[in-house]
Amino acid sequence: MAMAAAGSLPAVAAAPGARLESVRALAGLFREAQHREMAKGSVFQDLLEILRSASSEVEQAYKDSCELVDLDTCLLLIAECFRCLRNACVECAKNQHVMRNLGLISTSVHLIELLHGIQIKEELLLTALRCSLQFLGNVAAGNGDSQNSIWKCAFPDLFLTCLTYSDKKIVAYCCMVLFTCLNSEKVRELLDPGNLTVALHVLKVYKEQLESEWSVTLLELMMVNVCEKNQHTSEEMNLFMRHADFLAGCFQDKYEAVLKLTSAEDTDDEEALVTIRLLDVLCEMTSNNGQLEYLQTLPGLLETAIDTLRLTHLAGKQTVNIFTATHAMTGQEEVLHPAVDFKSHLIRLIGNLCYKNKENQDKVYELDGIPLILDNCSIDDNNPFVNPWAVYAIRNLTEQNERNQELIAQMEEKGLADNSALESMGLEIEKRDDKLILRSVRKKPS
Repeated sequence: MAMAAAGSLPAVAAAPGARLESVRALAGLFREAQHREMAKGSVFQDLLEILRSASSEVEQAYKDSCELVDLDTCLLLIAECFRCLRNACVECAKNQHVMRNLGLISTSVHLIELLHGIQIKEELLLTALRCSLQFLGNVAAGNGDSQNSIWKCAFPDLFLTCLTYSDKKIVAYCCMVLFTCLNSEKVRELLDPGNLTVALHVLKVYKEQLESEWSVTLLELMMVNVCEKNQHTSEEMNLFMRHADFLAGCFQDKYEAVLKLTSAEDTDDEEALVTIRLLDVLCEMTSNNGQLEYLQTLPGLLETAIDTLRLTHLAGKQTVNIFTATHAMTGQEEVLHPAVDFKSHLIRLIGNLCYKNKENQDKVYELDGIPLILDNCSIDDNNPFVNPWAVYAIRNLTEQNERNQELIAQMEEKGLADNSALESMGLEIEKRDDKLILRSVRKKPS
């Protein structure tokens, strides 16, 4: 390695044998802010030439259908170049701009795609890919121009490539790059029907690897997209339908995670937060008539919603926690907890799934879901909207369903259903021809 002049960084060695050690030394120096700030563009130009040369060697090997003569050395050098670049742009906008203007982003994306095609899974290749993605994440951090450049070069192909990789670190770093680049415009592009597969892959990662940090944000973005659009094209609807069972499956697999929130220490548990966001998305999807009919037929979704309501209701009775019904607020306070209104949303989902659907109405009856919903109708500061959603659910459960109406009427007669709760719902029991009938009435003014 060439000796550095006073107050300057060493140049990258030209001799192939010394190049690896030269780049490795630079990567170490760039860990310190003062060395990052004094770096000259010529250093990054040298690193660019090394990466371009490596790309050419790999590409030529593909074309000639032959093995790279010294693949290990090539992968080591690529990894060190990316380490060097990764370190050099940490909190250094100057270096980020220089790298982007030199074309290092496009060169890196191209090289990542080439490396993905190498049919080996040894550690040297994985390390090179991990470092390359870390570089993209760092060069994009806090730099809108670099974010736009990466998005233009990498979306959606590179993200799809890396999100399907078997290496968990590669997938996690890919998620990091994706979310670093996102803004409102890119969110719209991400959730476009043609690109939604990328978003679903992030959720698939969560489901299989429990890497939920990125899933919470992505689910919130998906919910915003569903909420904002009342009308969807047939293409969008078909795509939502194809993936609705996947989202429902995630909820069915992970719903018990929400019970972690009974502990005050676990309010930030990411798996529980994803479960909450999945429920929010399913509520919004079942509020759209075009999507509701398909979701009403999904096996196990209604049963899971009832099971989750039963589990959280029981958990709230066993100990005092976020699922315990409370009414001690002054009206000026607000409960700040991720599970606020979780039970309300479960009842909302049950009500949606039973809308004009006799089979689901009967299923709730068979699963003892009606007494469970009625038992959750009391004023509850942890679920401030539980009453209106319970009204909605009961009406959907009893519409043109005499058996469900009779059950509620019999419960009220036996004192198992709170008459005041029924009145608050605008319902009352009437005896007609020796039968108890549940009927709607005008709610009394409070």
